[in-house]
Amino acid sequence: MEHSERIVVLDFGSQYTQLIARRIRECGVYAEIYPYWLSAEDLKALEPRGIVLSGGPASVYEAAAPHPDRRIFGLGVPILGICYGLQLLGYHFGGEVVRAARREYGRAELIIADDSDLFAGIPSPTTVWMSHGDALTRLPEGFECIGYTENSPIAAICHRERRLWGVQFHPEVEHTVQGRQILANFARHICACRADWTPEAFVEAAVRDIRQEVNGEGVLCALSGGVDSTVTAVLVHRALGEQLHCIHVDTGLMRDGESQTIEQLFREHFHIPLTVVNASELFVGRLRGVSDPERKRRIIGHTFIELFEREAQRFPDARWLAQGTLYPDVIESVSVRGPSATIKTHHNVGGLPERMQLKLLEPLRELFKDEARAVGQALGVPEWFLRRHPFPGPGLAIRVLGEVTPERLALLRRADAIFVQELEHAGLYDSVWQAFAVLLPVQSVGVMGDERTYEYVCALRAVTSTDGMTADWARLPEEFLARVSNRIINEVRGINRVVYDISSKPPATIEWE
Repeated sequence: MEHSERIVVLDFGSQYTQLIARRIRECGVYAEIYPYWLSAEDLKALEPRGIVLSGGPASVYEAAAPHPDRRIFGLGVPILGICYGLQLLGYHFGGEVVRAARREYGRAELIIADDSDLFAGIPSPTTVWMSHGDALTRLPEGFECIGYTENSPIAAICHRERRLWGVQFHPEVEHTVQGRQILANFARHICACRADWTPEAFVEAAVRDIRQEVNGEGVLCALSGGVDSTVTAVLVHRALGEQLHCIHVDTGLMRDGESQTIEQLFREHFHIPLTVVNASELFVGRLRGVSDPERKRRIIGHTFIELFEREAQRFPDARWLAQGTLYPDVIESVSVRGPSATIKTHHNVGGLPERMQLKLLEPLRELFKDEARAVGQALGVPEWFLRRHPFPGPGLAIRVLGEVTPERLALLRRADAIFVQELEHAGLYDSVWQAFAVLLPVQSVGVMGDERTYEYVCALRAVTSTDGMTADWARLPEEFLARVSNRIINEVRGINRVVYDISSKPPATIEWE
């Protein structure tokens, strides 16, 4: 999609880089992330209204430290350096950066020495979040200190003539109380960007781009039932109408009532034709005897491609495959996270485009998850659907640890439904990022009605997060957990023990497999 204005975030390996872009977008200004090594020519071709230098774990004075193309400082657009980015500005223009005499992590009180431009409207002192072991101890020529803390005499700098700003703290994190306002000041006032990055404007532009790109050809959409693929389908249908062909494969690995809900939503609410393929027996049959999670994923992926390819033959006009790829997927796939390695190779329906010689249509690839939900709301997707927690592509197969059987799936499906029902009833569903049950390949001794039982163990998992990249276990009330445990043990014959997972990501992952 073409953008009349944008802020470019250069990534130096910070764990918060995605947050910088998200916070700027929340101000109504489009921002996107590129690796720090982007050349000045390529950066200039993007015509950015401003540049943000992210934080990072390195020290600017080390031989292997990441440094940008020095010519970007001569492009004449405003630059904001955050943490490591401030140190880069200081180091590049002749200041002194050294190992701090006292490292600074956590909250600090920032005293603002100049409240114009970057700190306009920000009270002094204000709480900020620090995370650094190095410090700028001598200002370069032409720079002035515009903010300081008790531990950092130089915590914010600027060079007015060159339009360069730097802050030692992280304005993108929630702990910096006025962080959003600081980033808004940079994007909307210093860079003079309009606040026109809205869901409605995105839909209008995306519809126009989809029509132009597809140019009368048919489009297939593999509808999983998740938020991303659903918003993609509704958006493409608005642009193309009957040129879109949606296919939903019921793998038998779905949550309780999932496929029926999807079918009803598309046919009765959206009035979008939907082909539903019931392949439960095929998928579960091929998973028989398989315990390794990666083998499960491969079997599910290959079977899905086989079925989808067969069903797609009913639509000979189709030349495109629509996918709900989001911006974090793009970032991870091309490793733009500065000096870090590629996290994963991303394909929503892996292998299909190449095998079927389809062109990819990814209308959401510039959006974060919360933005995709906002676009869905603008398109009329029901609020209850947009609120749904993420669900993994392999479905319940990776939540039944060990061999997947119809009996174990039935146990897990019922336990999971009880957990979600109780979260809804208690008003807790929206307070967690993701919640689900896991069936463990472990049986334990129990006593029910004075009789000995030997049944399965169910683990409950609930996490809080902003984007799933990191997560903490949700502190659900003890009374609530007791009620869920009691219901599962009483109502799901075959489970006699319930445990609660209190692991964070990292070191654990959100899913168990």
